[in-house]
Amino acid sequence: MDEDTPDRDSFDRRLQEARSRQGLDPEPSRIDGRTTDASAMAVFFRVGVELVSALLVGLAIGWGLDRLTGTRALFLILFAFLGGIAGIVNVWRLVAPAPTGRKSQGRG
Repeated sequence: MDEDTPDRDSFDRRLQEARSRQGLDPEPSRIDGRTTDASAMAVFFRVGVELVSALLVGLAIGWGLDRLTGTRALFLILFAFLGGIAGIVNVWRLVAPAPTGRKSQGRG
């Protein structure tokens, strides 16, 4: 049996119409006639904010500790490094695939 028969096309068309009526396939948002993926832009913006903010917090903590202890740039360098790592970890959590939902098979 051929898969491209008129019955199959009719079924696909009716299925698509039903999904649209139920709101299962929402129309993409359009700005100036072009489809936009605002969620992708939001993710890119959040990645930048996560990296910069973690680095700035690390720098501020390091600078403050250097001022309190009278050291030159020891804590500044250390906390800048830690802030950069924290930013990378936050971005990794943001873009990493979701866990599969399998329960861990631990002892117990």
